[in-house]
Amino acid sequence: MNKEERIKTLKRLITPYVQDQEAFAALNEDTDFIKDLKINSAHLVDIILDVEDEFDIEIEDEAMEQMMTVKAALDVISAKVD
Repeated sequence: MNKEERIKTLKRLITPYVQDQEAFAALNEDTDFIKDLKINSAHLVDIILDVEDEFDIEIEDEAMEQMMTVKAALDVISAKVD
């Protein structure tokens, strides 16, 4: 799975939790889940669980704490999958 496919999958997983549709439409690697998309921290945990299921990976607490932006999430996914 290449980077664009991972971004597309990530977008699908976060869609139900996004509160700022305008920011979501402009999503890029620098997009912050909490600050830009207005996803609350409880839903961020749901997203991480969804990512684990989707990519069949396990994300440790330390990595979870770093997954605040699209790029950080992609980096964690890549480190686990590749």
